[in-house]
Amino acid sequence: MRLLFCGDLVGRSGRQALFDHLPGLRERLAVDFVIANGENAAGGFGITKKICQEILAAGVDVISGGNHSWDQREALGFIDGEPRLLRPQNYPDGTPGRGSGVFPAPRGRKVMVLNVMGRLFMDPLDDPFACVERSLARQRLGGTVDVIVLDFHAEATSEKMAMGHFVDGRVSLCVGTHTHVPTADTMILPGGTAYQTDTGMCGDYDSVIGMDKAVPLARFTRKLPTDRLSPASGEGTLCAVYVETDDATGLARRIEPVRAGGRLAATSFEP
Repeated sequence: MRLLFCGDLVGRSGRQALFDHLPGLRERLAVDFVIANGENAAGGFGITKKICQEILAAGVDVISGGNHSWDQREALGFIDGEPRLLRPQNYPDGTPGRGSGVFPAPRGRKVMVLNVMGRLFMDPLDDPFACVERSLARQRLGGTVDVIVLDFHAEATSEKMAMGHFVDGRVSLCVGTHTHVPTADTMILPGGTAYQTDTGMCGDYDSVIGMDKAVPLARFTRKLPTDRLSPASGEGTLCAVYVETDDATGLARRIEPVRAGGRLAATSFEP
């Protein structure tokens, strides 16, 4: 199976990068299934029902979340009715929504998507490793599902790398989100799991992690209260990872970084 995982969509610029480049990527790479992290999609903070519908209509199969999942309060009211919109699985019991799901893919195949949030320098949620262990006990790669994708939304590279090795051989792709900068460690781990510490963002890189530069610079240089952060509005770069899996085992055969548009150097490879 051929997968495309798109990093955090930051504001209008990030959404537009997705709308501009995803159709061509789906066609050129013959992608079977697309996941995108949408926790920053609405003005850089959270997601609305309208934006969620637009992202799904653009060709995304599942939208994952993170620590900004509830920044738009309306998400609390519609997430239960949209199974394709995930929030981190390790939120406490009773939190609206769900953190994982099994979704249909072409030719009768099944894709499990699992969204979990780290705890280092983040909110003190339930143990993400124990959460992942329980989730993987319910589905078996190459057995009950054909592909398993883990979006680990975390701050610390050490925690992300530890999670990659923790699930190696048990998921198809373990990929990090949240820090908005694509890392250069795209690889297949020894057990066959595709891995990248952070996918990067879909957004304007003439910015401070997607936000207009003026307010972050004032905060760093003067340590004074400032206006609210707002997303940068220049041309966005779509940052993603492309993965091919083995149909028999569900493990990765190939992983490639993807960058299109905006300020970052574009990638080009043959599927």
